Amino acid sequence: MVLAIVVVACSRARDAGRADSASPVPDTESSTHALASPASGSAPPKQVVLFAGTSLTAGLGLDPDSAYPMMIQRKIDSAGLPFDVVNAGVSGETSSGLLDRLDWLLRGNFAVMVIETGANDGLRGIPAATVKSNLEAAVDRIRARRPEARVVLVQMEALPNLGPTYAAEFHAVYPTVAREKGVALVPFLLGGVAGHRELNQSDGMHPNYVGERMVAATVWKGLRPILDSVARGPSAAGR
Repeated sequence: MVLAIVVVACSRARDAGRADSASPVPDTESSTHALASPASGSAPPKQVVLFAGTSLTAGLGLDPDSAYPMMIQRKIDSAGLPFDVVNAGVSGETSSGLLDRLDWLLRGNFAVMVIETGANDGLRGIPAATVKSNLEAAVDRIRARRPEARVVLVQMEALPNLGPTYAAEFHAVYPTVAREKGVALVPFLLGGVAGHRELNQSDGMHPNYVGERMVAATVWKGLRPILDSVARGPSAAGR
């Protein structure tokens, strides 16, 4: 019954995402430059943190400003860090879908890209080797186009109903890619939230407002040191 709910929810999220994917990603380079004031002594322009992900990043079922990337923006502002968040989450996206739109995302300028993908791959039982190949290709393409940018990978997990072997193989994809490609790895996005009815919406898959705050805390814990490093300058922000 739980699997049926999850699959139906994923299908609905995918349908909702078709409209989202038609909207252009903001020109992050232009918007970042626009933040700079021409006045003498003004603060330097803010850099962009680009979140590329699924409905979990898009904040399906929540107010737009309650999706975890926007919660991260408020944490960034409270910490006084010079970054603006761009949420490029698309409902229903798989790791292959991320590759399909990656060139489009790379048209903008950003200092950090956070990649959250794989949830829908896991729901569909897409081979772990395929997810790994897609993530590797994504990182390589980002590095080729934006060698100065930092890449952050978010750990995702497969549902246990597909068996322990698949779950283990799927889990291992993320630390392996992070290690081999030299990118940062954030712990499981839904750690402490997945499987807890009181922290999720009625679909049993997407966090509610309380759960989303926990998701934001998980991402922030892994992302904050990277933003601190980038803010200090190139010499401190090596991959």
